[in-house]
Order: sequence, then structure tokens, then C-alpha cells
Amino acid sequence: MVEPTALRGRERQRGKGATLSDELKDTLEDLIVSGVMKPGARLDEAELAERFKVSRTPVREALKALAATGLVDLRSRQGGVCVARISLPMLIEMFQMMAVMEGLCAKFAARRATEAQKLRMSQLHDELTSILASGDHSRFYDVNQDFHDALYEASNTHYLAEQTRALRKRVRVYRRYVTFQPGRMTATIGEHGAILDAIRRNDPDAAFSSAIDHVSLLEDDIVDLIAALSEQDAGGA
Repeated sequence: MVEPTALRGRERQRGKGATLSDELKDTLEDLIVSGVMKPGARLDEAELAERFKVSRTPVREALKALAATGLVDLRSRQGGVCVARISLPMLIEMFQMMAVMEGLCAKFAARRATEAQKLRMSQLHDELTSILASGDHSRFYDVNQDFHDALYEASNTHYLAEQTRALRKRVRVYRRYVTFQPGRMTATIGEHGAILDAIRRNDPDAAFSSAIDHVSLLEDDIVDLIAALSEQDAGGA
């Protein structure tokens, strides 16, 4: 749980330009995308204000900002504000779109990545390989996020990278259910290797197809997602 003192400490670190509502938005966003606040969870304005020791105004502003990104539903079927749920058909569409967008990032990276950017991806790939041996799923997931961020940076296309990050953030909590399936970490290492190899060879087409293959949901993954969503629905009933 993020404590109020941590909230204000982070705000000071970010400087005078950050408002309390900005910092609260970032904190709530972290809790949502990490799965601490689960899809469908109620977000009571008064309770959040008490929890973070702030007035209700920055809470209200933060929730509106999160609603604009699609992470919060201001008018849920249950009534009131809650963490947004995504229907299964929409979720599958979002994963499919993310696959194409990451494919484009890889394609542009094969054309435009600097040697420093390629080195950064290689270092993260090596780190993931080391983590695989330790079996640390949480650490693997975090560094995997770093690898994908490095891929977006290597595309040297600001708008595409920005939009890909935004979409990945929306599906991040669901992506965990796919990433942590048995054998998924081992498969990820091989798939990342194929993407890296194509980028090093300056082969845009191979990079594009390798990235799509890496992100695309397979039939078994979709079944796993259905089971995960059903579990969430049962827990929120």
C-alpha cells in the first residue's frame, strides 16, 4: 500500500511543477496497472482522500484524469467510480492491436536504432536470461517491461512509442495472467532473441513478424484470460 508520506515525498522529488492531483494520479495509476487495485474495484472519493490525507478536490481531478486514459470508469454499472473493466472481446482486440504496434516499433528499430539503443536491448535481454535461472517471476516481469520500453525508444518514433506505451498500460494487469503461465518466461527469452537478431541484421520485415509473434495471443492464452476474468468476476460479486 502506498502511504501518504510516500505520496508527498514523490511529489517533492518531481519538483514544483507537479501538482498534488498529478502525483495522486500517478500513484493510483501504479496501483491499478500493477493489479493492486483490480478491475471493478470501487474508488470512493472520500476513502481515497482519507487514505492519502488530501482533500477531495485532487482526488476528483486525479480520477477524471485516469478516466480520460481508460483506466477508471466514472459511471460503472455497479454505480459510482471504479477501476475500469475491459470486456473479453475488447481485450482480445487490444492485444491484437498492441501486437501490430509493437511490430511497427520493431520494424522501425531495425531501420533506425542506434548502436547504443541496440546495446541497451541486448543488456536487458541478458539480464532476463539471468533472471530466468533464478525463477523470480516478479523481477522478470519488471525487466521485461524495461525491454519493451527500450524497443519503443529504439524505434525513434515518438508518437508510435507514446501510443504503444499507453495501450500496453491499459492491458498490463491482464498481461500478467498470460506472462506468468508455465513456460512463458522461457518462451519470452527465445522470442526476444528473434526480435533482437532481426534488429541487429537491420531486417525490418523479420523484426516486424517476430514482434507480432511475441505479443499475439495464442489459443491457450485466450483460454487463460477467460479463466482469469471469470475469477475476477467471482471475486467482485
